[in-house]
Amino acid sequence: MWTYNKMLEYPINIKCTDPRLAKVIISQYGGPDGELAASLRYLSQKFGMPDQNAKAILNDIGTEELAHLEMVGTIVHQLTKDASVEEIEKAGLAPYYTDHGVDVYPSSASGVPFTAAYIACKGDPIANLQEDLAAEQKARATYEKLINLCRDNPDVIDPLRYLRQREVVHFQRFGEALRGVQDKLAQKKFYMNDMKPLDNDCGCNK
Repeated sequence: MWTYNKMLEYPINIKCTDPRLAKVIISQYGGPDGELAASLRYLSQKFGMPDQNAKAILNDIGTEELAHLEMVGTIVHQLTKDASVEEIEKAGLAPYYTDHGVDVYPSSASGVPFTAAYIACKGDPIANLQEDLAAEQKARATYEKLINLCRDNPDVIDPLRYLRQREVVHFQRFGEALRGVQDKLAQKKFYMNDMKPLDNDCGCNK
């Protein structure tokens, strides 16, 4: 059960319209390394984890990624909501505008719509957690590229830096989960004798 707090995880207040930035930042909404793919990946993988700690970590991070999805959507919305058609065309968003207006639609920066193929669920906890570690590093790298593209727009750079740092924290937590799962799977298994104790009332021991 989740409780939704009706506020962003980190405040966003962008004063200047910039469809050019929106076009690239949307990749962290619905692109291959974006927040939608991350949240669905982790919330799906948690069911196959062999210990409660790993399940909890995947559930916590998957839930937070939904909050990050909301943040990225807010950034894209604030960058485009007051843009003129001319500004949208100049930013190369005419095809997007034709299909979606200024709604926030899950796609990559190159315009490829979101696909469930981005979600890696291998049915092996070690493989899944290794994938998650890589996913967090790819997301961190994407945020760093976006920060570079923002140049001198602090209203956008500030929340992007926050999101980048959360990817670093998630990477660390997935490392903890991986070590825990590896230890769990390496434990020597002991099997109890399943023979039932003798019933003293049957006279067998008399």
